[in-house]
Amino acid sequence: MINYKHLHYFWIVAKVGSIARASERLHLTPQTISGQLSLLEESLGEALFRRVGRNLELTEIGRLALSYADEIFSLGGELEEVVRNLPSGRPLVFKVGVADVVPKSIAYRLLAPALQLQEFVRIVCRENSIDSLLTELAVHRIDLVISDGPIPPGVNVLGFNHSLGDCGITFFATPQLAHKLNHNFPQCLSGEPMLLPGEMTVVHGQLLKWLDERHIHPRIVGEFDDSALMKAFGQGGAGVFIAPTPIAMEVEKQYGVVVIGQTEEVREQFYAISVERKISHPAVAAITETAREWLFTKVPQVRGRKKTRKM
Repeated sequence: MINYKHLHYFWIVAKVGSIARASERLHLTPQTISGQLSLLEESLGEALFRRVGRNLELTEIGRLALSYADEIFSLGGELEEVVRNLPSGRPLVFKVGVADVVPKSIAYRLLAPALQLQEFVRIVCRENSIDSLLTELAVHRIDLVISDGPIPPGVNVLGFNHSLGDCGITFFATPQLAHKLNHNFPQCLSGEPMLLPGEMTVVHGQLLKWLDERHIHPRIVGEFDDSALMKAFGQGGAGVFIAPTPIAMEVEKQYGVVVIGQTEEVREQFYAISVERKISHPAVAAITETAREWLFTKVPQVRGRKKTRKM
């Protein structure tokens, strides 16, 4: 096993650029640090530095070791900060990863119940791709992953899918564009500019299939993994875009757009993925219980144009 004291000496030397400067920072003799570095290199079986004149330069293995050391000591610093800032009542730390394809407002409404617990909860929220988040889940760096689908096939991670519910989708456009689309939804979408969720989203394929089955062929002008960016383009008039129906009124208000139609046949799905088959973490339990009582089972009334139709 790596001696982390030796690794720390290596990390400091790599950061400051020389054993002499590292000895000043660590208050150790250069001979002591040099000896510890030699022991680390011996345990790894590879040289970490090469001497260039009077300076030390990282080898390829040294650069790799430095990247790991950065992460290790960054996490150690985070641990110190968390412990140092604990109030008199120790909080329940809840680390959750949100897949970058999940709309931010949906993520907030799903996670908000964790803050309503009687016990003091501190949420540490990370956003990344589903593959990266599942890797962090597997090594227990996070407690839960919020995603738009279950664990993808082929991902070698032992986890359990907990369905939070599903909902229909709503189509939006600026008032100017909507004025052209005020009849015969969804056929009115043919030939019109449209923004799609990216291919990494579960709803992407469903939406294209739904359009194709109805012989509707919009002009696809953009695809976005980030739903907030898609909405921003839609707000600017680039094209029609979609969002989960439960947040339709919120989208209208925030982006100054109007509803042009809805469908229940294309479903947005939301999952909580954990390493536990049976949920025991109180924050996770609060999220799953509240989500299933939330608006996924009913289509809310939205402020659309008079000729909006539901399909």
